[in-house]
Amino acid sequence: MEPSGADIPAPPAPSPPPNPPAPAYQDRSTGLLVFGIIEIAGGALAALAIPLVLLSAVLMRRAGDTAMPLRGLAVTLLSYALFAVVLVTLGIGATQAKRWAWALNLIVSWIWLIGGILVTILLVALLPSGVMAGMRAAAAQHPEAPPASAGFMAVMVTFMIVVAAVFLIVLPLIFLLFYRSKNVEQTCRHRDPVERWTDRCPLPVLAMALLAASGAAYYFLVGFTTPLFPFFGRYLTGLPGTAAFLVFAAVDAYVAYSLFRIRVAGWWVALTSVTFRFLSLVFTIGRGNLMEAYSRIGWSHQQLQAMSANPMFQGNVVLWWGMTFLVLYLGFLIWLKRYFRAPTSPGYTGSSDSLPNQMQPGS
Repeated sequence: MEPSGADIPAPPAPSPPPNPPAPAYQDRSTGLLVFGIIEIAGGALAALAIPLVLLSAVLMRRAGDTAMPLRGLAVTLLSYALFAVVLVTLGIGATQAKRWAWALNLIVSWIWLIGGILVTILLVALLPSGVMAGMRAAAAQHPEAPPASAGFMAVMVTFMIVVAAVFLIVLPLIFLLFYRSKNVEQTCRHRDPVERWTDRCPLPVLAMALLAASGAAYYFLVGFTTPLFPFFGRYLTGLPGTAAFLVFAAVDAYVAYSLFRIRVAGWWVALTSVTFRFLSLVFTIGRGNLMEAYSRIGWSHQQLQAMSANPMFQGNVVLWWGMTFLVLYLGFLIWLKRYFRAPTSPGYTGSSDSLPNQMQPGS
């Protein structure tokens, strides 16, 4: 006997869909907002420094003191303007949890920290002697004024070094520890799921490309404002100096583009260019006359005297500083060769562990 319709059991009710798994990261949107606001505030301070530098230059000229040359003043003002634009842009991107802002902030934090350590070491080595030289110059110009005590000057120098270390080491270290966190990275990736231009190459390669682009902008600017190029034992000034800077600006621009496209030709051009500049600096240290070169580009006798009293321009400190940077740059570039052994997937997205560990060689 066939069962009636009433005897047929009803199908079981569908079970509710399982709850989505909890995200495997902690949302750091609030932290991104805080750090973004700090960067925007830093950009505002950099913009505020522009009129202050102009006012200081005007007052120094009216008082008859040694003022910064107009070309150097232009470089300083443009540098502050660039800092302001970069910081505000990165800050806005961080507040919106953009993937490109996370990547660029991580790169900038590394560069800021490494550069800050070098600058702090330079200050520790040169600031005490520079302050003492300034005290002697002030005492010679104003013999009636009571001399400052050595203890007071030591406290002032220590305070200046500590403040510099806070802004050049402690602050970038805090930024680095925040932006290299996997939680921060995943927050940006989930809130901004669209692939961005910073995802198209490994972060270390992107960092080198940005350094090369910055170098191109710097060489282009200095080529027209302070054309003084160290070239194997002497300084090229005037039109030859400008031409040398423009050539290397073009080279660095090509390197930046090629590295961003993961082209090994750009890596070889970068290696050749950096090696050339390094050797040129080595041959120029102890042989080129820096003061004479500055006089050839129009600096006054008063400005040259002020420069010669500055510890930065004594003992070829500037050249040694440039050579130290080039050594670090060259070492990073050689380490970077591992990323050019095999094609990189266009959809690559790096990990935030650290810049030197973004990607396994040849992957």
